[in-house]
Amino acid sequence: MGALRGLLAGGLCLLPAPAALGWPASLQTALLRDACRLVPKSLSRLISDREREVVAEAQRFPVDLGRLVASDTLGGRLQPETLAALDGHLGEAVATLRQGRVSEGIVRLGATMRVPADLADAGLASGPEGYPPGLAREYYAFIEAHLPRLPVTLGEPDALKLERAQVGRLWQRLLDQSRDQSQHLRSELFRSGRVVDHRALDWRSPVFAVAQVSYSQAVTGIAATWLALWREARGDLTRQPVPRSVEPRDAPPLGSLPPED
Repeated sequence: MGALRGLLAGGLCLLPAPAALGWPASLQTALLRDACRLVPKSLSRLISDREREVVAEAQRFPVDLGRLVASDTLGGRLQPETLAALDGHLGEAVATLRQGRVSEGIVRLGATMRVPADLADAGLASGPEGYPPGLAREYYAFIEAHLPRLPVTLGEPDALKLERAQVGRLWQRLLDQSRDQSQHLRSELFRSGRVVDHRALDWRSPVFAVAQVSYSQAVTGIAATWLALWREARGDLTRQPVPRSVEPRDAPPLGSLPPED
């Protein structure tokens, strides 16, 4: 099994790059800013002050780790060796902070957002068969167009209390969720043999629901990962924001909803 997996990971390097490689830079920045709203003020300020460096470092994710994650995303299960390698990557961020190299450590900690962001991304979780060319591009364009309307919900409040050793299980749940959501993207964004233009869809489309869930899961996963590392590095945990609880209620009549911008 290990040899087969190694061949698969190697084969991924030989394939041509797909049209979309995950969240565009603008959405990565939005994810970072929303995740900062869920962590203590001190950590939020340290990451926000280095926003550009964090996003750039996340985009320079180690190639070997990227191959492992890509292989496991295709298979739907994070393998023990992948989790061990990723945990070592997390440990480097903690060690840097404990050594007093605060600026470098914060950039490394912030850049760990790449893992939960990718695992929660339904645009990447297409399965072995892949998406039709152009589908992921329209999906990300839809999110960017509707981002101001996407409510960020914290589906797992306890995720913000996890220790580093527990983060892997959260990441697997993110991958499970994104793979489930990918089925809806395929059925809604590819019809009659053609990719659907994102401008033909609005907030009533199932694509909006997929976008809202995937984006919120990514924000939750990023904040949970940061907090697990910050806690281990003995960072300041005071002034932790308390998420507002929202109870479900019946939707208003369709005619009373605000028009689409």
